Amino acid sequence: MTGPAPHLLIVDDDERIRGLLRKFLMRHGFLVSVARDAAHARRVLAGLDFDLIVMDVMMPGESGIDLTRALRETHSTPILLLTARGETPDRIEGLEAGADDYLAKPFEPKELLLRINAILRRMPEPEPDNAAPKVVQMGPVRYDIERAELSRGGTPIRLTATEVQLMRIFAENLRQPVTRTKLVEDLGRDGGQAQERAVDVQITRLRRKIESDPKQPRYLQTVRGEGYMLSPD
Repeated sequence: MTGPAPHLLIVDDDERIRGLLRKFLMRHGFLVSVARDAAHARRVLAGLDFDLIVMDVMMPGESGIDLTRALRETHSTPILLLTARGETPDRIEGLEAGADDYLAKPFEPKELLLRINAILRRMPEPEPDNAAPKVVQMGPVRYDIERAELSRGGTPIRLTATEVQLMRIFAENLRQPVTRTKLVEDLGRDGGQAQERAVDVQITRLRRKIESDPKQPRYLQTVRGEGYMLSPD
């Protein structure tokens, strides 16, 4: 890794798992902080910024999914959810809440490391202040490609790391259909129907931020038999 080490927050009510993950990730060059539950995580997040949050779903009190949904109101920090429930509906619920990825327990630590690095690679590099903006206009919604910033009428709209990556892909293929298979591949995910369904969920969430009527999308369109297409003004 180059530059400052990424700072991760591990949120898990199991002290043993917190300790093991902290040691493993520190050995691979990360800075790691830990929180024992959602309330503790809120206190930590009030004072520190993180590059990524790794969070258990099943915790006493506020669940990881509920906390993810709440954090998405104010934070764009990538979130990777961990859970003992690995069924597709559970993964979809986590993604709909705003998570960037989902890993079922038990898992190999190496797979967790690969997924963390894949999410961090999707984060946009900071642009110099004098960079010439390249803008996609969608009615009142404006997307600055260089800065990976979405806004509506001048008000910023927070994007997750996955949504930033999706906007980059669509901006590179304006008015051209992009297949679900290609989206899965470009997002660095394994293939399969479950991952294509996960992409559909991400598209639905992105439409809520772009479209005036997400159920009848004007800009992020479904092209029957071909995939999705971004068609700006």
